[in-house]
Parts: sequence; structure tokens; C-alpha cells
Amino acid sequence: MKQQIIVSGLGGQGALTLTRLLAEAAFAAHFPVLTSETHGMAQRGGTVISMIKVGPFRGPLILAGAADVGLFLTLKNLAVHGFYLKPDAARFVNSDTPGDYWHLDARTMAQQLGAPVVANLILLGYAVGQGALFCDPQLMEKVITDKSPARFRESNFRAFGAGVEAARRANP
Repeated sequence: MKQQIIVSGLGGQGALTLTRLLAEAAFAAHFPVLTSETHGMAQRGGTVISMIKVGPFRGPLILAGAADVGLFLTLKNLAVHGFYLKPDAARFVNSDTPGDYWHLDARTMAQQLGAPVVANLILLGYAVGQGALFCDPQLMEKVITDKSPARFRESNFRAFGAGVEAARRANP
């Protein structure tokens, strides 16, 4: 297993949470994993990017044009960090705007669940449900259950499940 993943968003959207969950899932699956993150002005809504390398890699940084999967928590970050992706990479974007990527309006779905901050987990569920990532839904559900603080566990679990279900509906 070798997979290079980028997660791109704005401060407060949960990019670093996704990074931690993906790293924990890789660890639970007994895959080597490396992560790197840049979040300088994230506290003020600035751009955040993190990189996850699953498999036998030597360093944590992903070169331009080398990522297999991109999770974009906002459409505008696709233009900012899309250059990290391979031409045939799977692109998952939190957006209601169709394009040459998988799109899902995770923000609206999160609001409908009564938890606007879980759009990141909905997008993660969508990507996992599409089979684009190294893990299956069951492994990620276990990681979410084990690693979420008790007060957020149920909403996180529901959000991830909503994303997986959206992927199932997209691929009947």
C-alpha cells in the first residue's frame, strides 16, 4: 500500500482533524504513515494544508503532481493546492458546484444534521465510501469512535455515515 493524500481547507474547517483520523486509520491497519501540516494563519481563516503518506515513504512532504487523493474542504482551495495532485488523482470537494472532481455539499448536509462543524467528516465519509482511500468505512468508523471526544462522538459518527451513504447513492 502506497498512497499520498492532501487535505486542504481554511482554519477551523477541520483539516487537521481529518489528518489525525487518516493517520490513526493507517496506524490501525498496520501501514507506515507520515504526516505534515502547514497552518500558519489558520486561526484567522487562512489556508491550511496537510499531507498524509501511507506506506513506505522516506519523508513526509508530497511533491507537486504526486498526490493520489485530495480532500478540499472549500472549492477555492482546489485552485490553491490542486497542483499537488496527479493528473488522474481523485479530487473530493466540499461544494455544490459540479466540476472535474467529486463534489458534495457537505456544509449544507452538516447544517441539516444540526452540527455545522462536521462537514469535514461528511467529505471524509464520501471519499472513503467511494473507495478512494486506503481504508474501508468500518475501519474509519472504529477510529472515529475511538478518537473522538465523548461529547462529539455521536455527531462525528453520524456525519461520517452521511458521507458514506452519499457515496452509495452516487454509485448505485
